[in-house]
Amino acid sequence: MSSSILKATSIYKTFKDGNKHVEVLKGVSININQAEMVAIVGTSGSGKSTLLHVLGGLDSPDKGEVLVAGQNIHQLSIKKQGELRNQKLGFVYQFHHLLAEFNALENVMMPLIIGGLSEQKARVRAEEIIKKVGLLDRTTHTPGELSGGERQRIAIARAMVTRPACILADEPTGNLDSQTAQSVNELMFELNRDENTSFLIVSHDLGLAACMQKRYELVNGVLSEGK
Repeated sequence: MSSSILKATSIYKTFKDGNKHVEVLKGVSININQAEMVAIVGTSGSGKSTLLHVLGGLDSPDKGEVLVAGQNIHQLSIKKQGELRNQKLGFVYQFHHLLAEFNALENVMMPLIIGGLSEQKARVRAEEIIKKVGLLDRTTHTPGELSGGERQRIAIARAMVTRPACILADEPTGNLDSQTAQSVNELMFELNRDENTSFLIVSHDLGLAACMQKRYELVNGVLSEGK
C-alpha cells in the first residue's frame, strides 16, 4: 500500500492578466509521502503560492489532478473538500491569520470545533499541542498580546491540532527575525518527528531547504527536483 499523502500529477494553471494569459504552472507533478519534510524554493512570482493553493484544494487547476490521502480533492463537492482539508491538511502562512478577537487557546481549538468535536475534547487536544509548541502559559493571550514568533507558533499549533497528514506552509518564517525563524524551523522538525506529519514548506531559506528530505525548485512554472 502506498504511503503517499499528497500527490499532484501534471498540474497546469493559467491566469488572465488583461488581454494576456500567464501560464503559472506548467505540468507540475509532486508526491509527498507520510512523515516527509519537503521544500519548494523559487523566486517571488514563480508560482509557489499558487501551487500550494491548488494542492490544498483552495484553487482549482486548469488540468491535472491532486490526490489527498488517495482522494481527488477537486472532484469533491465544496462541503466534502472542506471536510477533507479539515481532516487531512493543515495550513501555515507567512502572516499568521489568527482571529484577533479570540485568545490563543480558542484559535487552536477552532478547527476541532468546526470538525464537530465537543468543546471539552477540543480544549484538551488544543492544550496538548500548545504545550508542544512551548506556549501553555500564553493560552489566554490574544494575538495582539503575543510576539511575532509566538503568533507563528500558535498558528502552527492550530494547523497541527487535527493531526493532519500534511502541513502546507507558505513562507512560515518569512516575517520573522533570523533567531526566531530558527526556533520555528526547529519546532516544525520536532513536530514532524513527534506527530509523524508531513510538511511541504515553500521558502526562500536555502539553509532550511537543505535540511529537508526532498527539495524542489519552481522556475517559470516548471518544478524540478533539487540535489
